[in-house]
Amino acid sequence: MPRMTMIEAIRSAIDVSMERDDNVVVFGEDVGYFGGVFRCTQGLQRKYGRTRCFDTPISELGIVGAAIGMAAYGLRPCVEVQFADYVYPAYDQLVSEAARIRYRSNGQFTCPMVVRMPAGGGIFGGQTHSQSPEALFTHVCGLKVAVPSNPYDAKGLLIAAIEDPDPVIFLEPKRLYNGPFDGHHDRPVTPWSKHDLGEVPEGHFTVPLGSAAVRREGKDLTVLAYGTMVHVAQAAAEEVGIDAEIIDLRTLLPLDLEAIVASVKKTGRCVVVHEATLTSGFGAELAALVQEHCFFHLEAPIARVTGWDTPYPHAQEWDYFPGPKRVGEALLATMEA
Repeated sequence: MPRMTMIEAIRSAIDVSMERDDNVVVFGEDVGYFGGVFRCTQGLQRKYGRTRCFDTPISELGIVGAAIGMAAYGLRPCVEVQFADYVYPAYDQLVSEAARIRYRSNGQFTCPMVVRMPAGGGIFGGQTHSQSPEALFTHVCGLKVAVPSNPYDAKGLLIAAIEDPDPVIFLEPKRLYNGPFDGHHDRPVTPWSKHDLGEVPEGHFTVPLGSAAVRREGKDLTVLAYGTMVHVAQAAAEEVGIDAEIIDLRTLLPLDLEAIVASVKKTGRCVVVHEATLTSGFGAELAALVQEHCFFHLEAPIARVTGWDTPYPHAQEWDYFPGPKRVGEALLATMEA
């Protein structure tokens, strides 16, 4: 099997989907001729033509609104919002239209569309290019939310999202775009060489939405994470010498509650890690669910390690991120509680 970066895996997923289904269309700002700001759609316009892969004006409202109309009509748009930070003008369309079409029409219409968005930090983009808005979408009934942590899952989840009959928000961690993130560092490091990348099958395959993965088995405590933080959690557990079980959620909606409950009941302790801000972050929902379903198995309070509750300047990006030091301290404190 070939080895791919996450960018290459995403491009392969879209290519496979467009080849299999003529109803799949791709559009967004600079995604056609230029191939996207991160080159995730590079070469697709040349291969499939300007009617299936094309550029749009700088209007997230227009991109998402057009995609909703196309999806209701019978197409399967896979659109790109250049940065997750730019999605807010289109939020009303996603909440009031995309998420509700199936329910408002009593099943007569569906909205099979994907909104891809680079999310999180890693490029020194500060508060205008590095936000992690997943909790804004997990609160909306009718949307599905996926966050891959590696190229294999990125391809499999994206194909599954494109084939899904309902709207999917697909958040792509920018720090993982060009190679596996070395979670042992609190600062940028050179990406690993190409031969160290994970294998990704050619052709069609899917990773089911709603299925978590155990990235590291353990018996001391459970770490719930997604995206970049999966790698950070693994590094932290290794550095402090705790036998932690790392659960990669992969999709936040639908959530694999069964996998979470099974792990926490086994370990009796739980630490939640995410890059987004603490207050009302998705970690609060995870903590509530663990408390509701695993209360009599818990040996310590549930801990959360997150980003700051404040915008941050570009230069402080790597202090804002939960790194192995902060996560490791939370693991030790939870074990000692």
